[in-house]
Amino acid sequence: MRKLVYYVAVSLDGRIAGPGGEYDFFPAGDERQAAAYSAWTGTRYPETVPTAHRAAVGLTDASNRHFDTVVMGLGAYRPALGAGITSPYAHLRQYVVSSTLAPDVDPAVTVVPGDPLGLVRALKREEGTGLDIWLCGGGKLAGALLPELDELVIKNYPVVAGAGIPAFDGAFDPTAFEVAERTAFPNGVTLTRLTRR
Repeated sequence: MRKLVYYVAVSLDGRIAGPGGEYDFFPAGDERQAAAYSAWTGTRYPETVPTAHRAAVGLTDASNRHFDTVVMGLGAYRPALGAGITSPYAHLRQYVVSSTLAPDVDPAVTVVPGDPLGLVRALKREEGTGLDIWLCGGGKLAGALLPELDELVIKNYPVVAGAGIPAFDGAFDPTAFEVAERTAFPNGVTLTRLTRR
């Protein structure tokens, strides 16, 4: 069965974005450090690089390694919309969970007005893809999908946001994960992959 993997950047205080959805406060380090980190993530998780940026980092023809599908909330989708991009991950099947977004925003994007658990359970049952489902964000959607989360890939940045959107915004539901892999980068970012116990 396919896995649902939450691959997300997080501040030291557990925020995936600021109060207004901003994410430009995550420090990249100096140019050399940022390039090394980007090269590693581009090699390891190329499908998480938005389509519009893939050519600039040499990923135009890169194959998807982990995911063939992305599920995101409106908050995670909104930055692309604000830039006039309606299909931010054209190399993936794209689902946006939103009760307010127009269903015809883009032919390559499926808008799901409710029942994210039903959506993910159906996607997990699909056969033959061999690749997993990427939960791109946001916090409320991650909270709703916690029962179906199989793995977390947390990019922890050395910054305290102070306020903003939490990585998980839902009911109190302690759920244990265990560390499967951890990688530290010169720019201070720590990437931790965790699997459900």
